Amino acid sequence: MPAVKILIIPGSLRNGSLNAKLAAAAAYEFARADVDVTQLSLGDYPLPIYDGDLEANSGVPQHAVSLKRMIGAHQGVLLVSPEYNSSVPPLLKNAIDWVSRVKDPHETQGQVFRERAFALAAASEGRLGGSRCLAALRLILSGCRAPVIPNQVALSFADQAYDEMDHLKHQADSDALKAMVRQLIEFAQQLK
Repeated sequence: MPAVKILIIPGSLRNGSLNAKLAAAAAYEFARADVDVTQLSLGDYPLPIYDGDLEANSGVPQHAVSLKRMIGAHQGVLLVSPEYNSSVPPLLKNAIDWVSRVKDPHETQGQVFRERAFALAAASEGRLGGSRCLAALRLILSGCRAPVIPNQVALSFADQAYDEMDHLKHQADSDALKAMVRQLIEFAQQLK
């Protein structure tokens, strides 16, 4: 049986991003679980700010179509997002908005969200670990009718959470990440 395919999408392009570190830690755990894991950068899919008039006049940008097809090639998706002003950063929200508009001839609009298992993670220097962003992201995905697993990771004090090898230092953080990884794999296997 072919391995489950998981896509990791960090919602940050910043150099040294704590969320990119968390995405890398998750990728390591998926690889240890013998899963086919791909991590992409939203910087490779530049998109204009979503605008209905722009879509009506110019159609959906090719990068949105490509991103949607990349998501569609995987059974599970992990979104790793920073928290901006208690919510989702515009980079990630805009990508979701555009992907939700893509409709290939053989499917309904937004179908790619409904047929994938999604997991959420965030890292923050604060004590809440990006949990407000995760709540907002969960709400956005529910609007897309995406199945989001219950387990999530909200990594508090993320600037102090990694050792010199960029591994999580604290067992509780590592255990939470592993539990989320296992649950996403289980849900994604049901969608194969």
